Amino acid sequence: MTRLPQCALLALLAAAPTLAAQDPLPPLPDSTRWGVHVLAVARDYRGSVWAGTYGRGIYVLRPGAAAWEHLQHDSTPTSIAWDYVHAFGFGRRGQIWYGTIGNGWGVSHDEGRTWRNWTFRELGPEWQYVAPNGIVTRGDTVWVATADGILQTTDDGASWLAMVDSTGPEARGPADTALALLPNEYVRRISAHRRGLLVNTLRGNVLLNATHEGWTVSPMSFAAFPPANSLLVGGIQLKGTACGLRRTSDTLPCLPLRYSRATEPPKELLTSWFRRPADFADNAFIDQTYRYGSTMGGNFQEHQGVEFNNPDGTPVRAIGSGTVVYAGPAEAGALTVAIRHDSVLVRAGSRYRIYSTYYHNSELRVRLGQHVAEGELVARVGNTGRATNDHLHLEVHAAPTDDVRQIVDSTERFPPYTTNPELWLTPLPGTGVVAGLVLNARGQRVRQARIHGLVKPDPIETPFSYIETYGERAHPHPAYGEHFAVGDVPPGSYVLGVEIDGRRVLRHVVVEAGKLSWVVFRP
Repeated sequence: MTRLPQCALLALLAAAPTLAAQDPLPPLPDSTRWGVHVLAVARDYRGSVWAGTYGRGIYVLRPGAAAWEHLQHDSTPTSIAWDYVHAFGFGRRGQIWYGTIGNGWGVSHDEGRTWRNWTFRELGPEWQYVAPNGIVTRGDTVWVATADGILQTTDDGASWLAMVDSTGPEARGPADTALALLPNEYVRRISAHRRGLLVNTLRGNVLLNATHEGWTVSPMSFAAFPPANSLLVGGIQLKGTACGLRRTSDTLPCLPLRYSRATEPPKELLTSWFRRPADFADNAFIDQTYRYGSTMGGNFQEHQGVEFNNPDGTPVRAIGSGTVVYAGPAEAGALTVAIRHDSVLVRAGSRYRIYSTYYHNSELRVRLGQHVAEGELVARVGNTGRATNDHLHLEVHAAPTDDVRQIVDSTERFPPYTTNPELWLTPLPGTGVVAGLVLNARGQRVRQARIHGLVKPDPIETPFSYIETYGERAHPHPAYGEHFAVGDVPPGSYVLGVEIDGRRVLRHVVVEAGKLSWVVFRP
């Protein structure tokens, strides 16, 4: 009998759970080696399994097939509209519905070969952010939940009914009629209920029920929504994760700890001086798909700020005290407020004035030259300018000048002194910040690199997949000199990984509440 060396025996034991039972589905194709981020998984009436992903479209495993079929957005009008898919619904006559993060939804009547889509052309500057697992079907009725309310159709999208709050949408999109049924039109979850439709909004849960006399609305103090992004296959419960479909019992991180190098301990934050521009009763979470310096995987221009997705009319508040130095239309006509804050940063002999700007508002509530206090109402959320949904775009500038034209200029899309707002805003309670550099072998910063491994559950409406390093138009914070930064990170131990010059580089990072964890990646 051959005796195994201890190291080989330990390796075999570590692999035992994988070897003991075969997964019920074939692995998703993964050319990147970082895993396929699955946002939604569901089974249709014919038995096909549908997986919606972050940035890679839809994968379909049809009955009897040995491999997944890949559906992606392309230039044809009958492809899916967007590759960020986190909702499915199935009609009783074989309809396949899908919903996206930021570009509407679509339906197929031929098992996914061709699609009819509702995007900006049909929807206008609202309705495009479908909620996670936000499509419900019952008979011929389909409900699509979005950040701007719910749209209902009973004829496969030939006509729509909008369900909104008392404020109402600025644009009804495809709907002929809008009913004020919701406590808030920012819908986070929906689910079929034996007595109607269960809806979770920023202002609580309600049960909607259609009767012969009209709609009834019943408040729900507690609502048990079914688990999203999971599926029972062959007696095994699978869940969608950042690294593919895995068993729900599998709690191991996507990246291995043993190949990573530890980073330095977390440090105190230097400039977490400011509050959120949105109240906690509204949506105070930063949009996770389009952070400062990022491009959402190369789909958008490099971002100069961060987004707070909220319905039109939501209060926009000053992040700190200061003087209003701009109030009016700015780039592409966006109603904009700019504040020069009372705070000043001195670093390495240089003095920086700190400004905040608030874009896309539906109305302004301050005037030029007015001094405002922290938390004071300065505007209300809207979608003016180049906006594809109701939201606040916030920028924070650290400028060595008092020239307001360097902060807000209606002809300038990329202001010269923007910095990452996540290094100025106080992190959410109980969370920390991760920031650092990605350098190649020559010590140069790698632009738009994707750093995998960080887990951020909230907000689920805009799921987090990877950190993206800054491009050429973003600027480091004067006190940090970072090349990426992400706030509101839950405390814990993470293994982060990035590819540099064709090599995978891993780092072990510990995050503590109220502190900054600094990470440097180099080959």
